[in-house]
Amino acid sequence: MHEQDDSSVRLVVGLGNPGRRYARTRHNIGFEVVGATARRWSATGPKNAFGGLVYDARPVAADGRTARVVLLQPHTFMNCSGQAVRDIAGFYKPEISDILIVLDDLALPPGKLRIRVGGSAGGHKGLSDIIRSMGADNIPRLRIGIGAAPDFMDSADYVLQRFDDDEVDTVRQAIERGAQAVEDWVFNGPAYAMDTYNRNAGPDPDVPDQQDPTGQDSENGT
Repeated sequence: MHEQDDSSVRLVVGLGNPGRRYARTRHNIGFEVVGATARRWSATGPKNAFGGLVYDARPVAADGRTARVVLLQPHTFMNCSGQAVRDIAGFYKPEISDILIVLDDLALPPGKLRIRVGGSAGGHKGLSDIIRSMGADNIPRLRIGIGAAPDFMDSADYVLQRFDDDEVDTVRQAIERGAQAVEDWVFNGPAYAMDTYNRNAGPDPDVPDQQDPTGQDSENGT
């Protein structure tokens, strides 16, 4: 078990873009997972701070263990996500291993989840900016599949589209499962979370060994 109590703070950051124009688009699924997690834990907030919306949560595990988790939806726009993460991490001072980034992933089918404890940004500009700003690539991340862009559409345009009607139910379930994955990461640790959520994610062409104990990734992102 991964022991956790109120003496330490965990930070969960869901990536996306602010504003009505981007609401419920593929690129904002990180926002959606953080929102679902905040509701799951009856978190206080949100309040405007650190360049985004911040929730304060005190979840309780089934066995009575407690945690303090701060949830952030950066409003610095995706490509500048690192600024908000650096600022809030500078205030709460969590260990790098106690920060979880939730983001969209083109390489995973819609609704599939994959958790890693580090690795490259895989082309995801938001995660890339966080790695640059924090000066570390061993930041845990929860990737939520949004599916690959069709051949006729540029990926940058595709991620700003809303999900197709036939994907909505799958994505809604993935958001709730993502919130459960966040809770498992907090209370049961990364090894348990990876074993639980990665096994059905599908093939990862950039990670030959699907059971890689390092949990590093280099998969294609957005």
